Amino acid sequence: MILQDAFTVEPWNLHETHLDLDLLAKTESVFALANGQVGWRANLDEGEPHALPGSYLNGVYETRPLPYAESAYGLPETGQEIINITNGKLTRLFVDDEPFDVRSGELRSHERLLDFGSGVLTRRAEWVSPAGRPVRVSSVRLVSFTQRAVAAICYEVEPVDSQARIAVQSELLTNEQLPSADADPRVAAALEDPLSGEYYDATGTAAVLVHRTKRSGLHVGAAMEHLIDCPAPVRAESRSFGDGGLVTAAAVLAPGQKLEPRRCRGGRGPRGAAGGAVRAVPRAAGQRPGGEPAIPAKGLTGPGYSGHAFWDAETFVLPMLTFTTPAAAASALRWRHGTLPLALDRAAQLGLADAAFPWRTINGQECSGYWPAGTAAFHVNADIAVAAVRYADATGDEEFARGPGGDLVVHTARLWVFLGHYDDQGNFHIDGVTGPDEYSAIADDNIYTNLMAQTNLLAAADAAKRYPDRACELGVSDEESATWRDAAQAMTIPYDETLGVHAQAAGFTRRQIWDFARTSAGQYPLMLHFPYFDLYRKQVIKQADLMLAMHMHSSAFTAEQKARNFAYYERLTVRDSSLSACTQAVIAAETGHLDLAYDYLGEAALIDLRDLQHNTRDGLHIASLAGTWIALVNGFGGLRLKDGTVSAAPRLTDGLTRLAFTLIIGGRRLRVEVTHAQARYILTGGDPLEILHHGQPVTLSAGKPHVRPIPAAPSRPRPSQPPGREPVHRPHTGNAGH
Repeated sequence: MILQDAFTVEPWNLHETHLDLDLLAKTESVFALANGQVGWRANLDEGEPHALPGSYLNGVYETRPLPYAESAYGLPETGQEIINITNGKLTRLFVDDEPFDVRSGELRSHERLLDFGSGVLTRRAEWVSPAGRPVRVSSVRLVSFTQRAVAAICYEVEPVDSQARIAVQSELLTNEQLPSADADPRVAAALEDPLSGEYYDATGTAAVLVHRTKRSGLHVGAAMEHLIDCPAPVRAESRSFGDGGLVTAAAVLAPGQKLEPRRCRGGRGPRGAAGGAVRAVPRAAGQRPGGEPAIPAKGLTGPGYSGHAFWDAETFVLPMLTFTTPAAAASALRWRHGTLPLALDRAAQLGLADAAFPWRTINGQECSGYWPAGTAAFHVNADIAVAAVRYADATGDEEFARGPGGDLVVHTARLWVFLGHYDDQGNFHIDGVTGPDEYSAIADDNIYTNLMAQTNLLAAADAAKRYPDRACELGVSDEESATWRDAAQAMTIPYDETLGVHAQAAGFTRRQIWDFARTSAGQYPLMLHFPYFDLYRKQVIKQADLMLAMHMHSSAFTAEQKARNFAYYERLTVRDSSLSACTQAVIAAETGHLDLAYDYLGEAALIDLRDLQHNTRDGLHIASLAGTWIALVNGFGGLRLKDGTVSAAPRLTDGLTRLAFTLIIGGRRLRVEVTHAQARYILTGGDPLEILHHGQPVTLSAGKPHVRPIPAAPSRPRPSQPPGREPVHRPHTGNAGH
């Protein structure tokens, strides 16, 4: 499949067949390497040309003031911005003293290959200098998944047909000049030269730099060490200065001879830790420096969203990690737990009970200055709690459940009792909140929020009963636990009897429907062309909201309710958010619209490769990429987990001939293989596991495959979308999906 002239998609690879300078901004994101702690954008080795240089260290940020035209109580006073740390991937090449630059001389060939299996980025090029000297250049990059603070580059150059003087210069560069942007100039001013030098040194083939952020006071250390292979004599030297370090290796090479400097770069903490990270590489595999990481919305692939973490992580990324890499899910949840004291402070500032987690943050403090879509989106509390419950259910991690997990569900549950109230008929309401749909802010009884709060409350009550000693430590009495259960059981779920559908929030279906016919294609996304006042009072949906509620709380709706709700809300959802397509794929598949689910799967998977949101240059859409797994496994695989029980209701569209995935459940591996006719379940190791297949119980024993037929999908008319907002139709190619 060809994505653009320069790209092909191959099994487990992304392959760029030639260099297109017009695509640099995108390729720097899609070929980026990151391991959760260190992130490298895929800038060319020599640094120029570039669209947006980027080297990131998770949790390293600079602060800036958040001024407001009108002051108001409770608004955050300080923002946080991810910064470009010391660039350790620069490699300059000189051929007979002429610098290698793809814009000069003749670039005979150029290709890059990202191997998703190994996490390695390979580059190969053949270049003729302006003086007519041809050379072959190759490089291999990786960021380590065992030594999280370490990244490495192997750079190789050889003359093609005549002797040449070759010099390769590895560089550390701090406070790298970034291209100007149209963003808030106050942000640019705060981020200009954000790092202040504290130490530098160079010796042999090594260099080290230590800097400190000027406002947030965070130390950043970067060190590089080299191993140099060459059959000819090599002259090597190093030097360093305030914002840079250089290691140069030079030799005269005959055709076929190669100069191969291999660079290892480490970065964290003060200078001892930075230098030690590099020196320890051969002997400390498996150690993990630093604290628990957050999962920013763009990962560590670009500066989009200022490097902030949102609810995206818990709701879209952690489901995948929980069932495939549970240790990574636990790490992200422990990061949230580590920010609990700041959530307690934020709740106290707002006059709320217990904890209020931030809408967007790097270190745990609220960074959103727009309160209707930020502070009012209290569902983030329940998103965190439900993610903790999901992880504990899937893994059986008792230590987490009674420790950090218990803390999270209890402290978040207390907020809902404070926010909510009973009416005179005994119904519990949560008013004035913003659900996932940010075009419907400050709503009463948003169904997604209410169902998530209900789950949160019941989980807290169950935790208090299961771990009475922890409940005592947290001050949970039997009376408080009972109030949680009472509120959960009395939770209001709005339903429009006239239309026969659930109302996304109280009164939503009575609003005027947005005039889609008079909205042009150029007026999307709507929030950039219409005032929020107009959006907030109409039936128009930025991203899946009630659909997400039906996905996350499947048992709260009947099959017919899901079908009617999906048809109604499809025609209102404009997908101005990258978080929508995967959820719509799940509900489309569940309600029998398998071809539509396939179209949404394509949108979620190709959002960055095809730059569907026109902002891939700012970094990858991590939640949408994880949403590809959700669309496949929760959608076509029909996977659900409730109270520790796994259920599956797989069905495939004609565009897929096979779907196979593996889940980790309680330390056991459950392999699921789906064709149009049947599903095959294989359990590896451990005790027997009972699952549900299309509602029917199946007991799985280790090593004994179980095959079950797949019932036909219900036949329903394909629902419509707002004019011009239909997903791109994907033709059926018959390719297998894995």
